[in-house]
Amino acid sequence: MNSKLDRKMDSPMPTGRATPLPRCAYRDGTIVPYRDASFGLLTHALNYGTGLFAGLRGYWNPEEGQLFVFRPEDHFRRFCDSARLLRMELGVTAADLTRGLIDLLRAEGYRENCYIRPVAFYGDETIGVRLHGLTPVVGMAAVPFGSYLGKEEGAHVAISSWTRVPDNVIPARGKLAGSYVNSALAKTDAVLAGFDEALLLNEHGHVSEGSVENVFMRKGGVVVTPPVTDDVLEGFTRATAIELLREDLGQTVVERSIDRTELYLADELFLTGTGAEITPVTRVDHRAIADGRIGPIAAALRVRYLETTCGRVAKYRSWCRPVYAAATAGESPKPQPAAALAPVAPSGR
Repeated sequence: MNSKLDRKMDSPMPTGRATPLPRCAYRDGTIVPYRDASFGLLTHALNYGTGLFAGLRGYWNPEEGQLFVFRPEDHFRRFCDSARLLRMELGVTAADLTRGLIDLLRAEGYRENCYIRPVAFYGDETIGVRLHGLTPVVGMAAVPFGSYLGKEEGAHVAISSWTRVPDNVIPARGKLAGSYVNSALAKTDAVLAGFDEALLLNEHGHVSEGSVENVFMRKGGVVVTPPVTDDVLEGFTRATAIELLREDLGQTVVERSIDRTELYLADELFLTGTGAEITPVTRVDHRAIADGRIGPIAAALRVRYLETTCGRVAKYRSWCRPVYAAATAGESPKPQPAAALAPVAPSGR
């Protein structure tokens, strides 16, 4: 892999200070200045958590001079499914949202790795807890982004005292804004106690997921990950990892419930997520995983995953959506200025 690209990807995101703000945003089908996408204090979603979001990454491939967005249509299909859980009629399709995202990234002109945050929320300024009689807003913004956890040599995680919110309370298969208070409680407690991340158990005492990551364990030559019925988000990094493990690394992958103490005795442990990518775990609750170093499968999977997301693996190239128009021979694609972009017209709005 390209060493300069690797270093950029491995640079941790700053913590404890504000994320640099983008210039542009997507709002209901139009690219607007970021500051124009603002809402009042009485916005329903701000008061009651009646919103949802997604997280996607764009990967800069310097050899091709191209920015690739990884699996955008899949992410936006889940985004629309999450909206259905909140009774939202968005009036846009996954294809509409993908086109809007491409226009947004062209307006920003990023030539580096970035993170994209789509949101949908009830934007009415009104008092009253409900999901009916409200109007949703759809928006997106993107910022330059490096490593989420910044723990390339292995994370030290804690089993949280907070239980994962069960599906019959708030559906885990939707990325619903209000439910992430559960994750925030677990993550902050873990970090303030000296750990890098938290793992949450579900109401039955089985391992569910990290604050924003899916969990994988290797033991006895088999890779195990909790099933979607154990209150986990059906992550696309999770799905990608399962396919790469099976098809490229020759591993047997089983979806079954995992007990807490199984983690302590694992041969390898790693987390997956759009932000976390493939993050090896080397310690749980002050206990070393195996010899306390990154395992061979996690290491190989991380390399294969990053090659895949940058569009370097031909058989997975369809997962990578290019942002800029193809360049002629010997030229790099040139980002389009925001003024040159036509507004997106989502269907049904």
